[in-house]
Amino acid sequence: MNKNQLAEILKYCSPKVIYVVTFNNLLKRILCPFKVRVLNPVGELRKGEIVWVDEVKVTMELKTIFIIKGSAYHYYHFDIII
Repeated sequence: MNKNQLAEILKYCSPKVIYVVTFNNLLKRILCPFKVRVLNPVGELRKGEIVWVDEVKVTMELKTIFIIKGSAYHYYHFDIII
């Protein structure tokens, strides 16, 4: 995917919303800020800490990124608390 294709897709996305499929196959819309639990120590965050996600972004490779306290982290370091 090139930059123009990604820009076209992102026109329909918001950095303030994430959609999550629950364990019972329901689609949930979660608005920022939302809480997550840190699974692994990463950056200044400690395992087990509860933090707020301010924005959700994607990389050029379409990997989900959480913006927390002004820093970017990959989604797989966290569990979303609903």
